[in-house]
Amino acid sequence: MSIDTDTAARVARLARIRVAQDDLPALASEFNAILGFIEQLNEVDVEGVEPMVSVTPQRLKRRDDVVTDGDRQAQILANAPDAREGFFAVPKVVE
Repeated sequence: MSIDTDTAARVARLARIRVAQDDLPALASEFNAILGFIEQLNEVDVEGVEPMVSVTPQRLKRRDDVVTDGDRQAQILANAPDAREGFFAVPKVVE
C-alpha cells in the first residue's frame, strides 16, 4: 500500500493537523516509511513466542491486602487546618 499526497492531506485533516501544501509530499513519504516498517514487522515469525512485559524477566513485589492503618481518624484530622464532624473542611468553591 502506498500513500499519496491526497491521502496524506486527508489523514492530516482527520487528525486535525494543519500541514502546508508544500509539506504534503514529505508527510506522504514518512507515512510510506512507517507502513514499510510495519510490513517488515509482519514478516517476522512470532509463533511460540510469549508476550513480554519487560526486556528483563522480573516478578512484581506483592504484599497481602490487609488493612493496617485503620481507626486513626483523630490523628489524621489533627493535622488539618479546619476539620468538622470528622471530615476535612474546605472553603466553598461553587456558589
